This record gives sequence, C-alpha cells and structure tokens, in this order.
Amino acid sequence: MNTTGSNNLEGVTNLPLILKNSGQHYPSNTALDSVDGTSYNYEELDLAARYIATMLQSSGMGKGDRIAILSENSPHWGIAYFGILTAGAITIPILPDFQGSEVISILEHAEAKSIIVSGKLISKLDARLPDSVELVINLDNFQVLDLEAGKISQPTGTPGQLHKLKVNPEMLTDQESLYKAEPDELAAIIYTSGTTGRSKGVMLTHNNMLSNARDVRTIHEVVQEDRFISILPLAHTYEFTLGFIVPLLNGATIHYIDRAPTASYLGPLLQKLAPTTMLTVPMIIEKIYRAKISPALSKSPLIRFLMKIGITRRLLSKAATRKLLKFFGGNLRFFGVGGAPLAPDVERFLIDGGFPYAIGYGLTETSPMLAGFGPSHAVYRSVGTVMEGITLKIDNPDPSTKEGEIVVKGSYVMKGYYKDEEKTKEVFTRDGFFRTGDLGYIDRKGILFIRGRLKNMILGPNGENIYPEEIEALINSKEIVSESLVMQYKGKLVARVHLKVEVLEDRFQHLKENATDFQQQLQAKADEVLDELLIQINQHVALNSRLQVMILQVQPFEKTPTHKIKRFLYK
Repeated sequence: MNTTGSNNLEGVTNLPLILKNSGQHYPSNTALDSVDGTSYNYEELDLAARYIATMLQSSGMGKGDRIAILSENSPHWGIAYFGILTAGAITIPILPDFQGSEVISILEHAEAKSIIVSGKLISKLDARLPDSVELVINLDNFQVLDLEAGKISQPTGTPGQLHKLKVNPEMLTDQESLYKAEPDELAAIIYTSGTTGRSKGVMLTHNNMLSNARDVRTIHEVVQEDRFISILPLAHTYEFTLGFIVPLLNGATIHYIDRAPTASYLGPLLQKLAPTTMLTVPMIIEKIYRAKISPALSKSPLIRFLMKIGITRRLLSKAATRKLLKFFGGNLRFFGVGGAPLAPDVERFLIDGGFPYAIGYGLTETSPMLAGFGPSHAVYRSVGTVMEGITLKIDNPDPSTKEGEIVVKGSYVMKGYYKDEEKTKEVFTRDGFFRTGDLGYIDRKGILFIRGRLKNMILGPNGENIYPEEIEALINSKEIVSESLVMQYKGKLVARVHLKVEVLEDRFQHLKENATDFQQQLQAKADEVLDELLIQINQHVALNSRLQVMILQVQPFEKTPTHKIKRFLYK
C-alpha cells in the first residue's frame, strides 16, 4: 500500500509506536468511530492507550504478562489492545464467538493475568476463572470489576454501552519506557478456531504484524482520506493487520458496526458512511450476488443468451456492477476478500464488471498475508503475487502438475505455538520453512494459485489427486444450494449439501394447495433435487472427481469465525 505517510514510519519499530507516530502526524483525524457515536481522533487514541497502560501497570501488570481481550468490535477494543502492549504486556485476543468453556480454557492455557471484557460478553465468564487471573476490567467503561474466589461478583456499567474515555494529557507523562518493546518481542498469542479441531496459540511478534502491514503497500495505496468499515472480528489476524494496523499507520478512519452485517442492516449504513474500503470473507459478496445479481442476469432467455457472449456478458456485468457500487455507498475503491476461496462464477462477474475487489492469501501463523492482488491486477482463480517480506516456494512439486505444498520463510512467520514444541516442530521444515498445509503452484509469471488444503485432498482410486474445494465451488454455484461439503466415505466420493429452504419452498409452492403434509412432500422433493444436482455436477467435473452420493444436510454446517466449515466435525 504506497502510503502518503509511509516516509514518516522510519522510527516505528513496534506496534505502540504506531499510535505515537500517527498521533503526531494526524492528531485531529478521526481514527476509530462506532455507530453509537463513540469516536476517537488519533491524539485521543494515543492518550487513551497510555491511560490504560498506566492503569494496568498500577495494578501490577507489566512486562511479559498475558492479558486477554474478549469483546465484539468497537473503538475500545483497539484502546485495550494498544494499552496492553504499551504497558509491556502480551495480548490474548479472544474471538467473541467462542463458547464460555473455550474462553476459560484459553485463559487457563495462556496463564492470563487479566482479562478486559465487554458488558455483552461478561456472561461467558460465569464459570470459575483460572487462578492466574487477578484482574477483570469492563471494556465498556474501563472500570475494574470485583473478583472474589475466581468469580466476578459485581459487574458494573451498562452492558454494551461505551463510555468515551476523556483523558487529560497533563495527567500522563510521556514515558519513553512505554514504547520500548523490541521488534522480536512477543506481541500476541492468538488462539485459532480452525477447521481441523483443537485451537492452537499462535505466537506473533511486533515485527511479524508490523512488517506485514507495511509490505501490503505493494497491493493497494491507503491514504488518510480513506474510510474503512469493519465487519470481521478484530481478534482474527486478517482483520487486525489489514483492517486495523494498516489504516492506523496511514491516518485513515475505521468505522465499527454493532451487529451482524446483513444486507438489510448494512444497506442504509453504507449509504451514510460511503466507505472507500472493506475487508470481507467470500460468503458476504457471494450472498449478495446470488440474491440480487444472478437472478437479474438470468431472468429471461434473451439475457441468458447474451450472458454466453463475451462482449455482451461484460457489458451486462458492468451495468450490474454500477448498481452494486451504489449499494456500497458509491465511493468503494477496495473490496478485499480473504479467509476462503471465492466462488468461480462470482469472481468471473466481479472481473467482467470491473468491481474493485482484491484477493489476499495467508494464515494466522503468517500475520497473515503472504500473497495478493489489488483491484486493477486481478487474475482469475489466482491469489496474486508473493509479497516482499517472504520467501515462498513449492515443496516437493508433482513433476507433471508442478503442484506441491506451499512453504514460506520470512519476517511474517510466527515464533511457534504457545507451549506446544511438538506441534511447532511439525509445521517447520529442517531448513526453517513454515508448512502452510495448502497445495498450490506458481505459473511462469510468478502468480500463485491455490488448489486446496493438503489435509482435505482426497486420493482417488488410481492415485490421482481430488480437490474437494473445487467440487464444492461448483455445487455452491447452484441457485438452490446454500453450502456443501465433499468428503470420502467408505471409498466413495460423497457430498453433504445444505439446500436453501426458501428457494425449495418457492419452487414447490404448488404442493401447498393440495397437501396437508407439505413439509413431508418437500422432503421428498429435496431428495429429487439432490438426484438432479448429482447428475448436473458430474457432467462438469473430471471423471475421477465424479460424486457417487449426495446427502441432504438438514442443519447449516458449523463454521469457524471466518465462515469456513469445521470439516473435522463431519468426517
């Protein structure tokens, strides 16, 4: 991101120095803002973080202590995060979707000395807290809560209502010691909720995240006039590094919402805020495309015919894109997509229509971004070029396909998994490369393509590689499908498919007129739909990737916070 303020970042060697630097260069710019009206400019943000640091230190918290944050996104989340680091402690950002038992387990494993929790999520701490926890702070108003025998006895403040910190600068001394963290010191332990089971504590340093945030300048230019709208959890590295650190480095503004990002809620808000930048997961744009764009581009035989011709397909897609950009407020110039593969039909539309989307690829363990492309450099089905601060290679590539596991080395790569030397050793090669677990290849132009997860790959009966993600993308492109999961079961290639109930009911509405057992008949029709779908899909996949069975998945699949299916639950 070629930044207007990038030449002012020479002295920024750790994360707390971001606020000190930006507070000097952009003091009156709005830094963090929420829909409830709570807002901090850069000068106020720096003062607030120093206030929290002083508060923590006076309570006995300091160098090397682990302090957790459990909260939905808000300006106070950022204040808490920087306050912890400025005090010299280590952050433990916990995803707000975690269950109470998971939160307690993380606090115990991390030996957290304190937790800063929002009023809405205090109930997740109803169980007895680990003995290591000495201090609990309400994030909404930064008041210390009473803690007796491991239980919070007197929650204070109004749950979910933020009270802006008003800090008198004269109360704070400019303590240089607050900004002395070495680049390679641990900044965060991030407990992932992965698709393969048990959470692991990823140890990231100041330099890991700071160097990653700086190096994304090669993807897109961020300026102080940019307005970000944040819809992904800040406890996830994708949103934290790219949607938090990057704008704060450059004097931009971040707006926070207070509920799930549904189209009905976002619509009016996008018109009001007119953001220039959004970071999302594929599900969001895919839902919008399937609900609003795809029906319009297939509503008549003539339009369907025109969509098969390159030039008219692009013209129709550009017209639809203009309407889509109006939905997003009219000023959008960067729409980042990451966390999972984007559906092929949706990506084709975005390219044809000139929508300013961008793709990023990475992992929590790599701070996160390893490769990507900006809005004007899209390459269909790719994840772009490798970033500057990393060495990436394909390990043990197949001689014919050139595909192999993606391994990386460089400044973005984690120190390891907290208190898990065995697992750490497993994910590093003898020469120090981190094993991503992703299969891919690099073309002659240096563009990286991902085929799927190594653990998900299925070995066919003749030794050929089958990538379930590619079959799932094809299944999910069908109007009636909500989501799917492809796996091998007793030697057969099987797909579990969750259908869109509203589409199913609409398609077979006529059954209601003559049937008292409509739901039972609808179930029978669902089986018919799957039989037809099986035939359609098998006509468009390679012989070795043909499905033997489709099973109706009645309930939606359980997912991680970035909306990836927890595959291990369905094996």
